[in-house]
Amino acid sequence: MAPDSLAHGSVRSAAEVNEQIRALWVRAGCTLSAQERAEYELLVVEWAAAIRSEVIEAA
Repeated sequence: MAPDSLAHGSVRSAAEVNEQIRALWVRAGCTLSAQERAEYELLVVEWAAAIRSEVIEAA
């Protein structure tokens, strides 16, 4: 995921991002390398933004 995509908000649902996070953990064998940790951190930020967006839309 490109860092500038975070500035424009998440275009994926929280469920989609969560699935990617789960797949990352499975691929990594539950031990993240430095590169995988960086990817994970970006995904968590995207997931949190998607959750906030879904909550706001629901309100």
